[in-house]
Amino acid sequence: MKRCMEPGRLFVITIAAAAVWYGIAVGEEAPTTKKPPDAIQGAQLPREVPLVRPEQKKTKHDLSDDFKASRAAFASDAFQRQPDQGQMLGFDFVRDPLNAMKPFQTFQEIYEADVAARPKLKAAQLALLASRYDLTPRLDPEATMTRGKPLPVGPTARLADDLTWEKLAAMSPDEIRQKGVFPYPALPHPKQATGGQVFPRMQIDMFPRLERFDVDFDLPDAFLPEFPPAIFLQTRPELGDVSRGEVVSINNYYRLFKDLVTPVQLDGLRLLLTPLPQEEFNPTDDRKSPEPSLGVTCLDCHVNGHTTAQFHLNPDNRPQHRRLRLDTPSLRGMFNQQIHGSKRSLRSVEDFTEFEQRTAYFNGDQIHAIKKGMVILDRVQVSHMAQMQNMFDFSPAPKLDAFGRLRRDLATDSELRGEQIFFGKGRCTDCHPAPFFLDNRMHDLKVERFIAEAPVGPIKAFTLRGIKDSPPYMHDGKCLTLEDTVEFFNLVLELKLAPEEKTDLVHYMRQL
Repeated sequence: MKRCMEPGRLFVITIAAAAVWYGIAVGEEAPTTKKPPDAIQGAQLPREVPLVRPEQKKTKHDLSDDFKASRAAFASDAFQRQPDQGQMLGFDFVRDPLNAMKPFQTFQEIYEADVAARPKLKAAQLALLASRYDLTPRLDPEATMTRGKPLPVGPTARLADDLTWEKLAAMSPDEIRQKGVFPYPALPHPKQATGGQVFPRMQIDMFPRLERFDVDFDLPDAFLPEFPPAIFLQTRPELGDVSRGEVVSINNYYRLFKDLVTPVQLDGLRLLLTPLPQEEFNPTDDRKSPEPSLGVTCLDCHVNGHTTAQFHLNPDNRPQHRRLRLDTPSLRGMFNQQIHGSKRSLRSVEDFTEFEQRTAYFNGDQIHAIKKGMVILDRVQVSHMAQMQNMFDFSPAPKLDAFGRLRRDLATDSELRGEQIFFGKGRCTDCHPAPFFLDNRMHDLKVERFIAEAPVGPIKAFTLRGIKDSPPYMHDGKCLTLEDTVEFFNLVLELKLAPEEKTDLVHYMRQL
């Protein structure tokens, strides 16, 4: 069933209608393409083989408890007269998983407790989202992302019963804060105490090695980027999307790119697709994958040089409850960025590449990295990886000229009005100047004026080029649509935009 809504003739999509929207008949499974096995998954899971040789069979000694620390012989009988009989009975950093509730807690104990708690955790996060947002997908009938996924339309944020967006915008920051009616509070990680990378279901279905046993991804697919995302190379713009509808992995990168990039860039791509240990995905007991893991790859998060809205916690804040949820940004247009990381302000792609694995991968803790598998990348390898990242270009913007302004012969009246707002009343260019719509600066929006939350402080302003391809928005993904983002800034910057001005601004940003 569908019903039209104004403005823009939006569709409210039921599950059945959404299936039809994507060309799937109700009652049928979505069409699939048979994929070769994931080489990384295969490398970390040995095959079961028949036990036919005598040396394969477990002996009584093999199955004994003799290997436990508690069964070890004492090196001296003098220990009997020493504190704790010479034993270390407290926490041991190498032996005990992070945040274990007691010394000697086993992986199996943690696994079973986390699996049992997972449904309640998921229900709580979904209830929180439902209280904040209308998650019914409303999809634009015409506007799409690069490869055809319909754009979600908002705003989705729920307002207090007696409020409208116009009434809210007329209130002062103090009044909004005192009444507790700011509609865009920080979006929390579903499991803040543990944190870490969480991947969407559509990606886990293709790469099961990315699933955690303790927590689920929380946002609906309609509000996420395309999977697989398109890939554009700034060295081969005439080719358009070079992904060929595939998720680039260690299985297919050589076939897809051997004739498109240089040998150095191709080697960089290989390294970006090579798994490295990470806080939740590693070979130790201190992990959140059911089986020991080789880790994750750079392009597991930055899929096809873009993103599918994976999230984690920023590595820059302490204590744990002060850390921010971070939505994974796109790597498109890295060649024009001069600072990297939401807070760290790293000054080169090489620094970002080298330190990301030793910091963000391990929550900003080098000791964790040493325990779980720190990899010291050679600077030659880092330069190869950086060169490949610098090849990822933005999606084409055919309505923009060389200076990042709309071509009047191609743009609609609404888009042209939106451009005037963007460069004028909306003050968007204060942080996002054309032609690449970023200023390589960090800014503090001082959102704490509107809500009783800990201040975020300065945070990197990301590019708006190709912005329609990368929902949700803001550092934590709290704005699910461009319409939500416009409403957020209309409040925070006190712009007093009229409803038609907001619509025009959204129509304009879809063209960037």
